[in-house]
Amino acid sequence: MPDLIKVAKFGGTSMADLEAMRRCAKIVAADHDKKVIVVSATSGTTNMLTHIFNSSSESERTSFLKQIQERHITLAHELETDGALVTKVEKILEDLERAVDALEAESMVERDHLLSFGERLSSVIFAEVLNELTGDVIWLDAREVIITDDFHGSAEPHISKLAEKAEEKIIPIIKKNRIVSQGFIGSTEDGVTTTLGRGGSDYSAALFAEAIEADVLEIWTDVTAIYSTDPRIVSDARPITEITFDEAAELSTFGAKVLHPATLKPAIRKIVKVYVGSSIHPDKPGTWIVKQTRENPVIRAISLRRDQTLITIHSLDMLHRFGYLARIFEILAKYKISVDLVTTSEVSVSLTLDTGAQSVNQSSSVNRAIEELRTFSDVRLEKGLTLIALVGNKLHATAGLSGPVFGELQNINIRLICHGASSHNLCFLVDERDAEGVVRVLHKKFITEKVKTATT
Repeated sequence: MPDLIKVAKFGGTSMADLEAMRRCAKIVAADHDKKVIVVSATSGTTNMLTHIFNSSSESERTSFLKQIQERHITLAHELETDGALVTKVEKILEDLERAVDALEAESMVERDHLLSFGERLSSVIFAEVLNELTGDVIWLDAREVIITDDFHGSAEPHISKLAEKAEEKIIPIIKKNRIVSQGFIGSTEDGVTTTLGRGGSDYSAALFAEAIEADVLEIWTDVTAIYSTDPRIVSDARPITEITFDEAAELSTFGAKVLHPATLKPAIRKIVKVYVGSSIHPDKPGTWIVKQTRENPVIRAISLRRDQTLITIHSLDMLHRFGYLARIFEILAKYKISVDLVTTSEVSVSLTLDTGAQSVNQSSSVNRAIEELRTFSDVRLEKGLTLIALVGNKLHATAGLSGPVFGELQNINIRLICHGASSHNLCFLVDERDAEGVVRVLHKKFITEKVKTATT
């Protein structure tokens, strides 16, 4: 076995074309410890597959299907040496065409099966790209290892079964070979294809890392590091060289696009160090996510998450009654609805949903849950909101923090505040039209000016 075991994940932009794939292959080949390689679909492919599923137009479906076929056949021909790769890609594309022909409206089982083709195609091609450099690559179907429940569109893995499969199908192989597999996809115990939700390739890689007890999980993407906020919003956002698991989990949960929100759960369970770097500029320093950092600023980063919905549930039955909150959350659990922020008063409960991240079946579940809640409460929905999160350390115990934060926002309507539940974040909702301005103001006050003061 190698001295270290590393799992490396490459996203869609890293699989964009043959040049990008070869760049990623060089990153892998340069490090013998990179043993399991997890890839996303080629850039834009999952979107096209989603359009195929959602479209009722035969011509539109055919158009997207042809684009996918042409892209991957072209990649296969560019690599071709003996005809074997083209044959593999053509076989997968034939299966894809049959899946498109057999599509049934609103079938989440069919949707998961359809979306799985993106990763299956990219991984077969990348395995050949990498094999040209190292000659030790074995392609593995992730569905043989990532065993999940049957909640299609956002399936949950069975951790113990995953570990058993990894012991059988991965650990013996990586003693001498590298494995290339797929992110985002898994299967039920009965072999029915599932997906882990959009952005789930990061999560898949983390699950692989946990299952084989890897030392390091590497996430290679199109940005050089995790930043103090979105550089597209704040020009002087700074790269973060080191951040704790807890802080990174808060950032990914509340809007940072570098990591899928679920990614860090498996890493935390097994204390697997995580590295985030750029596959375009691999020599630039990235971000290490670790259990403890050398510096622990009160505010390390600011994130925002758009497309939030605020649900307010009001009923006089709440007044001095027990069991009312339990009833609300039983309904939410029944429809598998994940809630982010919650505040309560004597007769009202307000909670937030991440509307932008909901899949088709999740949106339908929310609607059914609201209908049931309305049988015993008044329910009001507010949309067009953005969640702002200040992420750092000991925010719940830092005296004099709330005053300066909200003092900077005295002309902004703050719709909901959640402070104290976590020592690592302070969250609030604002109108989406105010969101970017709020981030700029707070970043300048609590990060840019703090850094300037520290360096003078």
